[in-house]
Amino acid sequence: METRHGTKYRQLHIEDYLREIPAEQGKVTGVYAHEWITGNPDTNTDFWTDNLLDMILRSDNLNAAYKRVKANKGSGGSDGMQVDELLPYLINHRDELVRQLREGKYKPNPVRRVEIPKEEKGKFRKLGIPTVVDRMIQQAIAQELTPIYEEQFSENSYGFRPGRSAHEALVKCRKYVDEGYVYTISMDLQAYFDTVNHSKLIEVLSRTIKDGRVISLIHKYLKAGVMEDGGFHATLEGVPQGGPLSPLCGNVMLNELDKELERRGHKFVRYADDCIILCKSRKSAERALKHIIPFITEKLYLKVNLEKTTVSHISKVKYLGYSFYRYKGKCRMRVHPRSIEKMKNHLRELTVRGNKWSNPEREEKLRKYTTGWINYYRYADMKKLMEDTDEWLRHRIRAVYWKQWKRVRTRYKIFRALHLPEWKVHELANCRKGTWRAASMLNSVLTKTILVDRLGYPSMTAHYLKVRVNY
Repeated sequence: METRHGTKYRQLHIEDYLREIPAEQGKVTGVYAHEWITGNPDTNTDFWTDNLLDMILRSDNLNAAYKRVKANKGSGGSDGMQVDELLPYLINHRDELVRQLREGKYKPNPVRRVEIPKEEKGKFRKLGIPTVVDRMIQQAIAQELTPIYEEQFSENSYGFRPGRSAHEALVKCRKYVDEGYVYTISMDLQAYFDTVNHSKLIEVLSRTIKDGRVISLIHKYLKAGVMEDGGFHATLEGVPQGGPLSPLCGNVMLNELDKELERRGHKFVRYADDCIILCKSRKSAERALKHIIPFITEKLYLKVNLEKTTVSHISKVKYLGYSFYRYKGKCRMRVHPRSIEKMKNHLRELTVRGNKWSNPEREEKLRKYTTGWINYYRYADMKKLMEDTDEWLRHRIRAVYWKQWKRVRTRYKIFRALHLPEWKVHELANCRKGTWRAASMLNSVLTKTILVDRLGYPSMTAHYLKVRVNY
């Protein structure tokens, strides 16, 4: 369907909540052609920023935002509405919602506070879960802002950007190390997302976004507050992690740091708030750190954790879960010891003998976790690590089965079904050793072939050899 202004409207999916907009309603809904917005063809108007709210509220953009929120699922926010309830709500309240947004009368709901554990014991990362309606609106804003800011972002920034990954950040680090930049500044911004200065962020956003309605809406989200411990808490600073808009706002603020580092000629890599600056000598790294801290604290109003911000050789650095070493003059990567310990702790949780999972459930959980973990660390040299971990993991799995076969008669039945010699059946069935020691006796019964090929348990070594990256 074509309007007289040339705007084309598409028929939405059967579940889409936004209706096709008749041509005569174009002025009311704000879905305009460029000529309609400017009024005068000679007017010098930046369509993408001066009329950004109109772009955000386009039916196709809102529809895409709804689909994204629905696909991501997730729990409900402070109002209790779940993702599955979003479509019926929008069918009944779509027009009112768009009207409130267009008139600047929409008021976001406070986010719901959720805490997830960090690697350090006893420490938690605070997340703010917006309501599903607010998630959709934030997603719609982010979809329009992302291509605008992508043109401004540094080539050395990799976190939360389309088409970029942590692996690319690591490859860039390795490239700089191969060029001789072997001393690093590991920058730690203290509780970055919780300490972003609202006024500074709005100032930076306003340099690009000229539509005051969008700036006002983003400001409302920053000031929406938090529901925690049964009560409302105002948010005077910070960008709550958990919403679709937070990663973009975080990158917009830290892009100021990126530009300053580029202006000073530094080699650096940044993934979200994980920033590493690389220098050729310890002295130059110390000098760079001394000069960049005032910019961060006085210009960006961010806090630098001086205890965790260190200058060290690349071999002492943990970055994005990896560590670095040099072999035959080239930089290579390993899994950092803390990442290994975290992985083993999770495998322990999945193989606790007292949980009530069925064996197929446990197998599926193990396969899913190990596959994802190895896919992330496929750039690391870790064949020996995988072989050792496989052996240890299979031992834990055998211990689980031994615990399940706790009755002597059950053991007799199982071992005879495996066609073991009767003397062996008698020996194993009547074993009085502890679970862990008894599991060692099962090596010849629950062999690697049986566990992996017949029962379906993962072989971490096999998957690693399949997906590893050679460089």
